[in-house]
Amino acid sequence: MKSNKGGFRWLHISLLLALTALPVSADTVRIYVTNSAGDSIHVIDPATNKVVQVIEGIEVPHGVGFSPDGARVYVTNEADSTLDVIDQKSGKLIGKVPLSGHPNNLAVSKDGARVVICIAEDNGGIDVVDTVALKLAKTIPLNGRMHNVYVTPDGKYAVAGSVRHKFMSVVDLATEQVAWQVKFDAGVRPMAIEAAPDGSTSRIFVQLSDFNGFAVVDFAQRKEVSRVLFPAGATGFGAAEGRTGTPSHGIGIAPDGKTLWVNSTLGNAVYAYSLPDLKPIGRASFPELKLPGRDPIGAVADWLAFEPGGKTIYVGNSAFKSVVAIDMKTMKVVATIPVGEVPKRMNTLVLR
Repeated sequence: MKSNKGGFRWLHISLLLALTALPVSADTVRIYVTNSAGDSIHVIDPATNKVVQVIEGIEVPHGVGFSPDGARVYVTNEADSTLDVIDQKSGKLIGKVPLSGHPNNLAVSKDGARVVICIAEDNGGIDVVDTVALKLAKTIPLNGRMHNVYVTPDGKYAVAGSVRHKFMSVVDLATEQVAWQVKFDAGVRPMAIEAAPDGSTSRIFVQLSDFNGFAVVDFAQRKEVSRVLFPAGATGFGAAEGRTGTPSHGIGIAPDGKTLWVNSTLGNAVYAYSLPDLKPIGRASFPELKLPGRDPIGAVADWLAFEPGGKTIYVGNSAFKSVVAIDMKTMKVVATIPVGEVPKRMNTLVLR
């Protein structure tokens, strides 16, 4: 009988090559949603669009962020004025760091060594928490009631805004000093930061009180250079919901860096713009509540987050206690996910 050892050998090699071409394991992705009128954080699996974990016991959670390895979840606790540290796997509290005042949003430094937190006091600033010692290391005074804070893509700066005092401060994280500041004619709300091709910061897109669109700040010029108003027809909601002063609250750049997505409370939609030219490319509408004898009520969109593959965007419907998943290609709602009371801030965790 003729031997077939050579055939088995080639079959074995082919199988090995096929197996090595496959990833060892896929990333685990989670969308974290803080419920601003409750004491819970809901965690969504974007693969199934189901809630897979609920973290309870944090009264009025605001911002949420993660250690670089994903082992820790950081949450600003408005009720206790603390940074709460959560074990990601168990969802259990493992530490509380007292802060200098009432906290709002947070951001984590690129190396994970610091968490920077906006302090919403009239003479507030940014608290800097040492994540190794788990203690407040420093407060950087900004002389304003600070609201949202971000770390630039290159990790060099923290960018913080004030609603009440109408300015944006850029803090050098190497010196922990204010590098420059921009003043506006309206309150500064959520922002998105665009990276240049070399990884440095190019522009900051800024949502403002009483403006149904966003401002554009050139990072190199250190000034506002333009404003973009939402397309005609992006109104009709917000009055019954008591949100006309916050016409737009939620902005982000897609993972591939090619599009900017911006919520509109007045339009009850999210609008997409191409980058870098900021040309409008479409809109996705949010759910409405229709009751007899009155105008429809909008979802009151708050914040947004992306799954890292760039297929789905998640938006908090603070009026409807839910999060909607929107297909970014078709711009259609593909899932509505019940969460807690008044869901607002959101963030995406990728575990590798």
